Amino acid sequence: MALTAQFLPLPDRAALSARWQALEARADGAFFLSWTWVGAWLDSYDVRPELLAVTDEAGGDVALALVGHAMMPRLLGQVATLSLNQSGDAHADRPYVEYNGLLVARGQEAEAATAAIAALARRRDWRALRLSGIAPDSALLNLPASTKRRADASPVYQVDLDAVRGASGDYLSLLSANTRSQIRRAIKDHGGGLPHVARAGANEVAPWLAEMAALNNGRHADNAWDDPAFRDFVATIVEQGRASGAVDLLRFTDAGGVVGLLVNFVHRGQALNYQSAFAEPRTGKDKPGLLCHAAAVDHYAARGLSLYSLLAGKDRYKQSLSTREESLEWWVIERFSPRLAAEALLRRVFKRPASA
Repeated sequence: MALTAQFLPLPDRAALSARWQALEARADGAFFLSWTWVGAWLDSYDVRPELLAVTDEAGGDVALALVGHAMMPRLLGQVATLSLNQSGDAHADRPYVEYNGLLVARGQEAEAATAAIAALARRRDWRALRLSGIAPDSALLNLPASTKRRADASPVYQVDLDAVRGASGDYLSLLSANTRSQIRRAIKDHGGGLPHVARAGANEVAPWLAEMAALNNGRHADNAWDDPAFRDFVATIVEQGRASGAVDLLRFTDAGGVVGLLVNFVHRGQALNYQSAFAEPRTGKDKPGLLCHAAAVDHYAARGLSLYSLLAGKDRYKQSLSTREESLEWWVIERFSPRLAAEALLRRVFKRPASA
C-alpha cells in the first residue's frame, strides 16, 4: 500500500482533535504522543506548528506529527530549524517532550517512517532538524543528512512493578542497602509508615497545584514553576487528563502534614512521574522525596500497573529508586551549509559539546 506524506497548515482544534484521537485508538504511541499531551500543549502556548500527515491511498491517516519551524540561535547565527513535536521556541518547549516520534497506526511503523523521511527530505526550507527525546533506534535517524549529532542522552530510570508484586509488595527489598537504609530512616522520622496517598478531585486541583508551586519556590536555579505559562500547562493537562485517569495529581500526607505532591501520567498500564514538589525535610536525614516515590510505587503496584517511570534524568535519586532503566536521546540532523560546516570546525577546534 502506497503512503503519502505531506505538510499541512495546523487544522482547527476540533478537527485536529478528532483526527488525532481516531489515530491514537489504532496506535501504540507513548503518552507524549497522546491527545492529552498534544492538546494541552496547543491550548497552553501560542504555537502554530505544521501538521505532518502520512495517509493511505484512501486518504486515511496512518501517521501524524507536529513540526515546528523556527530560526534558532547557533554559534554563528540563526539557522532554519524544524522541530519534531516541538515549536523551536524555548519557552513554548518548556514542557519537555519525551518518547518522541510519529503517532502511527499499529503495524505500519516502518512504512510511515519511510514516507515521513521522504517528505522531510523534499523540504528545502530547513538546515537543521531537532529530534528530542527519541528512542536510540528511532527510524527517523535514517534521514539522509550531512551531519548527525547526538546532542544528549539520558537514562530513564524505572521501577518494575511486577517485580514489586513478586517480592510480596516489599519494594525496598529490591533496592540497594544504602537506599533501603535512607528510606527506613525517613519512615521512622515520619511516624513509622509511608505517607498516605490521595488523588485530587475536581475541587482539589487548583489548591494542590498552588501548593506545588509554593513548595518549589526558590528550590532550583532554573525553576519551571516560576513560569506562569508552564504552570498553566500543568493545570491544563491535569484538568484534561484527570477525569479519564490519564493524569494523576497525588498528595502525600502523614500526621505531621504534607510530605509532597506528584503529577503522574498513567498510560498503557504504566505510571510516569512528570512533576514533583516536596516539603522541607523534618530532620537532617529526612528524605521526603524518596518517601513519596516509595509510596507511589506501592500505590501503583496495588493498582496492577506494570511500571513506574521516573522519566528522563540523570539525578542520583532516580537511579537509587530504580530497578531497571532504558535511555532516550536528543539529536540534531543537519544539511550541509557553509555556516554549519564552519561551526562544526570550530567545535572540533575548541572541543565544544554538541549541545552547546
